[in-house]
Amino acid sequence: MDVREFVKPKMNPNIPQLSPGDTVRVSVKTVEGDKERVQHFQGMVIGMRKGVDGGSFTVRRVSYGIGVERTFPFQSASVQNVDVLRHGQTRRAKLYYMRRLSAKRARLKERREKATEQAGRPEEAQSSE
Repeated sequence: MDVREFVKPKMNPNIPQLSPGDTVRVSVKTVEGDKERVQHFQGMVIGMRKGVDGGSFTVRRVSYGIGVERTFPFQSASVQNVDVLRHGQTRRAKLYYMRRLSAKRARLKERREKATEQAGRPEEAQSSE
């Protein structure tokens, strides 16, 4: 008997498709006493974990020279919105090596979208004929 038969995680529809290296802005609803507010956390996705419980993703940022990491579950109702600001080009699934890099060395190249590459090729082929 498998646990997956009993547990069906309900994914948050406000979280788009993410991948390691993406720069995201996560809007999280925080409750302080009897007040609620939306808090934004912007940084780079350094790892994603998938599992029976739905999984989670870890976002890292450097604030005043101190590295801050926060892990958000994919099925969390407190995550209001996730905006993908940049798609970083990576060759690893876990970017834990970013923890020991300084600010300039921790930058990633922007990933080019395949749809724009495919759209550009037929025009070049037609013009060369």
